[in-house]
Amino acid sequence: MAETSTTALKPLCVDLDGTLVKTDTFAQALLLLVRTRPAALFAIPRWAANGLAAFKRRIAQEVQLDSAALPFHPGLLTFLKSEREKGRELLLVTASDALPARAVAAHLGLFSDVMASDGVTNLKAGRKRDALVARFGEKGFDYAGNATDDLPVWEAAAGIIAVNPCAPVRRALKNRPARIFEDRPAKVKSWFKAIRVHQWTKNILVFLPMLLAHEFSTPSLYIKAALAFFAFSFAASAIYIFNDLFDLHADQHHPRKKNRPFAAGNLNLLAAAVTGPLLVLAALGVSLLLPAAFTAVLLLYLVITTLYSWRLKQIALLDVMTLAGLYAIRILAGTAAYGVETSTWLIAFSIFLFFSLAMVKRYAELREASESSSESVRVRGRGYCEADLPLLAGFGAGSGCVAVLVLALYINSEKVVQFYKNPAMLWLLCPLFLYWIARIWLLASRGELSDDPLDFAARDRQTWIIGALSAAVLILGSIL
Repeated sequence: MAETSTTALKPLCVDLDGTLVKTDTFAQALLLLVRTRPAALFAIPRWAANGLAAFKRRIAQEVQLDSAALPFHPGLLTFLKSEREKGRELLLVTASDALPARAVAAHLGLFSDVMASDGVTNLKAGRKRDALVARFGEKGFDYAGNATDDLPVWEAAAGIIAVNPCAPVRRALKNRPARIFEDRPAKVKSWFKAIRVHQWTKNILVFLPMLLAHEFSTPSLYIKAALAFFAFSFAASAIYIFNDLFDLHADQHHPRKKNRPFAAGNLNLLAAAVTGPLLVLAALGVSLLLPAAFTAVLLLYLVITTLYSWRLKQIALLDVMTLAGLYAIRILAGTAAYGVETSTWLIAFSIFLFFSLAMVKRYAELREASESSSESVRVRGRGYCEADLPLLAGFGAGSGCVAVLVLALYINSEKVVQFYKNPAMLWLLCPLFLYWIARIWLLASRGELSDDPLDFAARDRQTWIIGALSAAVLILGSIL
């Protein structure tokens, strides 16, 4: 496709969704409405029955997005500002409702007029073309769009601007002069980021009961553990997608989370709404290859994580207790998958350890919010306030120390002699774990820890060294 300059004297008409902004404002407003007022779900079918234009107007009346937080296309926005400085007339022409469209136009201050859906007419495709031809005449305007719905408009336009065009649009415009604006990373990379593949490491916990019970000689256990790992990974990825959809508006106000694929507009919201359920079905499909008890644990995990994403993460202390419990559920899932008994010592150790890690995650988030100069970030401390920081640190560090105490009691118990020839070697684990926990909290107190300690641990050299030393201690304790 050749890139040409647009005609300078003709008005430039710019689409909103997918063009000026990289997301769908109607879909985002609908998600925000469901997130903040779940009861509205029962009214949505009635509103939709009145037609799409009326439906858009009703949602626009119920929910107002913050225009300043929307993910604008930076390259196109820079171009529009330069065209406006040259004296060119710019119009925002969109199938979105006029209420959010005018809010965006007022925020940017670039457009002389707004043409949008008005609650009666859905200004899309042929209707948009006819409205523009009636106002400017055939070939009397240039048009910037992105989707196949814009093809009829481009037929009547003098100049074509395509923004992040999809494959069908590229094919349709292949032999026509058009200016192209691209601002999206590779989809595969964005999807890997969206489903948090790096977070699948948490699901290695399903292997723990088998490894700590020293069940190494039964191949079928490894197969079942691997199936359990992937079932939980698919389920976790589905929850991450649902969570990102629930938090879309809040993430766009966050200095770091606004770069997440859905908040940044790098992935389609409709695709997310389809992919999430498909991942749940994949998780349940894999679980059918394992005992029914595992499927029950997986369903429990899905229910709790959904409740967490929807409401529990906003309730102080209950949020971190839920996170700690979800880690313990992974260990129980391993037991359910391949039938190896889970030690009560392991469950106790895991609860205290992961309560500490969940608390440090909240501590880091709250510290970041409290230090932010943006009020929109400061108010997003979930169920905590700045005065809670010392208390969170005390709870979290104390819980980490209790986890080390549980480990020490286990080493001193009669249970340990069943698996280790030299239990005294295991005492070396206590200072290793104590150092690691203390270091995590020290870094958090200095503001040097991200809000996900496990993500930090995966990239931290000292964590890998401590992990290797701990593995060596366990092996030596077993064979010496």
